[in-house]
Amino acid sequence: MDKYVPKMYQPSIQKINYEKLKKMKIKCLIFDLDNTLVEVNSSSPTKDTCKLMEKLKKDFNIYIISNNSHKERLTTVADALGIHYVGSAMKPFSKGFKKVLKENNYKKEDMCIIGDQIMTDILGGNRFGIFTVLVEPLSNEELKCTGINRFFEKKHLKRLAKKKTFIKGEYYE
Repeated sequence: MDKYVPKMYQPSIQKINYEKLKKMKIKCLIFDLDNTLVEVNSSSPTKDTCKLMEKLKKDFNIYIISNNSHKERLTTVADALGIHYVGSAMKPFSKGFKKVLKENNYKKEDMCIIGDQIMTDILGGNRFGIFTVLVEPLSNEELKCTGINRFFEKKHLKRLAKKKTFIKGEYYE
């Protein structure tokens, strides 16, 4: 499988088939922060996101792994959702994934990354060898560094669409 292709693709975290992930024996859900759990300029998850996390915590250990280095914002969101976090993760490198793996004595097949960026979340998860889920960004507003990633992402999306390997907007499990 192409390292830029997610194993699952859905419009939002609300639409993911978590029962399927549970049947796959995934124990840990790792969520990206910006534009996956909360909009870029928000430190407050929506009520729907809070409800979803409460439900998911019954079956999964949940982490935020973010390249964001603003500890106060990460702590605020993680505390509001009652979940763990790893900041300054340097995705697509494996630093953040390794930390979660070691802290919990997991195997890679126990873990799943859910995020809105192919160049960080999906590439990082696929390179590390965990299940990957791509969702659409919550907002069109993005951090400056994300703009660079989106530029390269568009190039890869064009190549993948030409090969009919992955087509943006055609969701699948």
